[in-house]
Amino acid sequence: MRRVLILGSTGSIGTQALDVIRANPDRFELVGLAAGTQADLLAQQAEEFGVEDTALGSAEAEQLVRDVEADVVLNAITGSIGLGSTLAALKAGRTLALANKESLIVGGALVTALAAPGQIVPVDSEHSALAQALRSGTKQEVRRLVVTASGGPFRGRSRAQMAAVTPAEALAHPTWDMGRMVTTNSATLVNKGLEVIEAHLLFDVDYERIEVVVHPQSIVHSMVEFVDGSTIAQASPPDMRLPISLGLDWPNRVGGVGRPIDWTTAANWTFEPLDTAAFPSVALAKQVGRAGRTYPAVYNAANEQAVDAFHEGRLPFLGIVDTIERVVDAHDPPEELTVETLAAAEAWARATADRVIAASA
Repeated sequence: MRRVLILGSTGSIGTQALDVIRANPDRFELVGLAAGTQADLLAQQAEEFGVEDTALGSAEAEQLVRDVEADVVLNAITGSIGLGSTLAALKAGRTLALANKESLIVGGALVTALAAPGQIVPVDSEHSALAQALRSGTKQEVRRLVVTASGGPFRGRSRAQMAAVTPAEALAHPTWDMGRMVTTNSATLVNKGLEVIEAHLLFDVDYERIEVVVHPQSIVHSMVEFVDGSTIAQASPPDMRLPISLGLDWPNRVGGVGRPIDWTTAANWTFEPLDTAAFPSVALAKQVGRAGRTYPAVYNAANEQAVDAFHEGRLPFLGIVDTIERVVDAHDPPEELTVETLAAAEAWARATADRVIAASA
């Protein structure tokens, strides 16, 4: 029986994690819940599962991680605000099921230095797929990681053809049902850029050996190519409950959490190279990933400000990545990476992004 603490329990990942726990009461015990703002739903969840320890807000969530005895902490908080809870979980020696990719990307070496081998288990479908495929060989046998991308709602469009897209169009993801920030990041492919940085930090593979391939069907969630020419792919119909279940009980598989592929039905899986001219966010992410220090935090913070401005009608769609690039180019990183310098860099990036956005109006 694994004792599970869920941070971000009212969001998409959190509610699906509760589906997994609800279906497997003999395998998981829910010992704590934390949410951002939805107090009523949090209370309903706590009542259903008989959970006494709950928290509302990021600071309270961090304290919950310290206070509640749990085997695994699922961090499903959205955004870099989840960094404190990630650090708290690692310091407390909990297994960290990480859906809050931003905390790893922003925290960088602060997070990886705290983590024991195997302590962080990825919950993103792509990184869960990579973790599963990497069990097929040793680190020395890995040639490259291949991260798949659906291509989002604007796959196949040129940069010029995306100049006038609307927020409603950006939220019409062809495969996944996600929140506003993540769905918009999928439309710009900023999400894929963040995932490249995450893959580097999780698996210690050079950026030159991490590739992004467009796979519209979202059946193959990522692949590992080995030195002998073999490629191991993890494939399943899109369903986040599968990687969530692995995150909660890694490396054990939980029966019945997702449906298998129907091999009796004809289907085509296609793979396309990434159009880097139309979607420059991945190359920019590799650039900031290589630069390290506070650059990834600046990339992420500038993106969050730009996405909000886009949905509020203050910035065109193409202006999102353009804003990120201008802020990154203007950044002067500190010599030392600390929680304090990260916070200062994020604050600077948000203020600078706001000025860039206002000037472009």
